[in-house]
Amino acid sequence: MGMISEFKEFIARGNVIDLAVAVVIGAAFGKIVTALVDGIVMPVVGLAMGGVDFSQLFIALDGKEYANLAAAQAAAAPALTYGAFIQTLIDFLLIAFVIFLALKAYNRVRKPVDAAPAAPTEEVLLLREIRDNLKR
Repeated sequence: MGMISEFKEFIARGNVIDLAVAVVIGAAFGKIVTALVDGIVMPVVGLAMGGVDFSQLFIALDGKEYANLAAAQAAAAPALTYGAFIQTLIDFLLIAFVIFLALKAYNRVRKPVDAAPAAPTEEVLLLREIRDNLKR
């Protein structure tokens, strides 16, 4: 079997296509969560912390003071943007929590497959036959 035919067989399996669909849906879900965190969660958290804009939290490594992150970037100052890190961390935690809830719901809905009882062995069949003959 040639490599191309093996590759066609590999791609034709449902698992690869399912995985591709999951990656695309996961990427779209990530964008939704990022928009949720950036547009809704972080402004509420910032307001609760006294009007802090997390996207503007940074430390300039050159020791100078800048009015905001854009000013530091315009001056080409190296900066640790820890506010962006906090937002990304909250993104991750929300995504992980939603995946946990989805898997928990999936496991609850999924019913365990009841294994069919195994056919009796020859010894059991023979013992049953002997028992039935003795009853007569």
